[in-house]
Amino acid sequence: QVQLVESGGGLVQAGGSLRLSCAASGRTFSSYAMGWFRQAPGKEREFVAVITWTGRGTNYADSVKGRFTISRDNAKNMVYLQMNSLNPEETALYYCATNTRPYYSGTRMDVWGKGTLVTVSS
Repeated sequence: QVQLVESGGGLVQAGGSLRLSCAASGRTFSSYAMGWFRQAPGKEREFVAVITWTGRGTNYADSVKGRFTISRDNAKNMVYLQMNSLNPEETALYYCATNTRPYYSGTRMDVWGKGTLVTVSS
């Protein structure tokens, strides 16, 4: 059974940067799409970014395009989210996620980590 563990959250000032990491275990990592989602206080969880199993395809929410970058290292079973120019409205619990279907290329995930908290101060 796949397990996902996020890290790298913390407190950052508006305009600052953070890099989130997600460690995956329990299956062949390189055959599965990986994504990042977030849930702000009082709001529903929303899509942030996704990367294909090869790492050659990415997709982003409009709100983060040009500022966030998703990447993966299949040799290390890791996926990353580099976040730049953060604003206070992006304070949220950030989740790493994947889909149990190999070679899936969408954004619907069915396995989730527990999240890492990002707090952006004004």
